[in-house]
Amino acid sequence: MIHLQNVEKVYRTDTIETLALSNINLHIAKGEFLSIMGPSGCGKSTLLNIIGLLDAATKGQVLIDNQDTTHLSDKAMAQFRNKKIGFIFQSYHLINDLAVQDNVELPLLYRSSSAKERRQRSAEALQKVGLSNRMKHFPKQLSGGQKQRVAIARAIVGQPEIILADEPTGNLDSAMGDEIMNILLHLNSTEGTTIIMVTHDEYMAKKTHRLVRLFDGSQVQ
Repeated sequence: MIHLQNVEKVYRTDTIETLALSNINLHIAKGEFLSIMGPSGCGKSTLLNIIGLLDAATKGQVLIDNQDTTHLSDKAMAQFRNKKIGFIFQSYHLINDLAVQDNVELPLLYRSSSAKERRQRSAEALQKVGLSNRMKHFPKQLSGGQKQRVAIARAIVGQPEIILADEPTGNLDSAMGDEIMNILLHLNSTEGTTIIMVTHDEYMAKKTHRLVRLFDGSQVQ
């Protein structure tokens, strides 16, 4: 499903050059649940952003579902990303002025979906995360765990084959973190969704199929 070959990422300014990732070679199978761990600043989120086509590698090749993404135009990349990938962020990234269902619908606005279809698919996504009774609420009326479940619903509403989760349990207590993790495990096992999760939590990482560790921008495991 995902193949990274000799990926390197360098950030440059007028006065300094920072090597964020070096010689990353990673193959992620379809339906795999992979966790990425490492100390702060080791390149975990950079790697996730490159896999998610939110950032471009300085060197190397990124193939997703046999598509070489290296030379895609911005428009083609945006369309590919919208179709193939769902994102879950530690800080939720919900729009406070929009109701829960409207937040979940957002990825579908970039497709040729009718309003009726968007309503139906967002309602189904919210049902999967147990929030059917919160569709008309606003984010500020929800707990942290509920906000993260809305974020998961938004990530899956477009039925992506890949979900990228950046510290999805990082802002939650252990009980709520377990609840979010169980939703991700269920999506992986029942729908075959490929999931890549960045985490600092060894306990959560051990629940996934495989663990990759980074240190100073390089794979160490």
